[in-house]
Amino acid sequence: MGLLFTVGSIYSCSNVPKGVVVVRFFEIEKFLGTWYEIARLEAKYEKKSSNISVNYSLNEDGTIRVMSQGYNVENKEWMKKEGKASFYINKNIAMLEISYGGLFHTPYNVIALDEAYTYALVIGKNTHYLWLLSRKKTIPEEVKQVYLKMAKDLGCKTSDLVWVEHD
Repeated sequence: MGLLFTVGSIYSCSNVPKGVVVVRFFEIEKFLGTWYEIARLEAKYEKKSSNISVNYSLNEDGTIRVMSQGYNVENKEWMKKEGKASFYINKNIAMLEISYGGLFHTPYNVIALDEAYTYALVIGKNTHYLWLLSRKKTIPEEVKQVYLKMAKDLGCKTSDLVWVEHD
């Protein structure tokens, strides 16, 4: 399995946790489409959610349309939210910021990605925000273990990961 990641620090930026390196030579066109959330460190806005998927598409202005959906098991209803992502530096460095309706902006840093753009590990502004993503609703155990080790080595509390259920 070939993962795309670089050695060494990339940029000193408060939107990337210390010691974290983001994917360089990122190809946004390959990243577009639907991703399923396999696991996450629970963010307030995702609590009690299952069946989470996110679709990324290009906007005319070069930003990325982010369409998230998931099922809130407590309220028993589907939730959808649309956001917009933009690159911090340039489209070849996987450091983005996502905004949902201008209410809040959150760093979105792709730190591991296989060559086929099938699996991704994303971290937020600190090690309290982490997402393991896949193009399918499941992930092979060997891939899962590689990404979990990487997250743990960065200081993420992988024992707190919420494993997302998909129907």
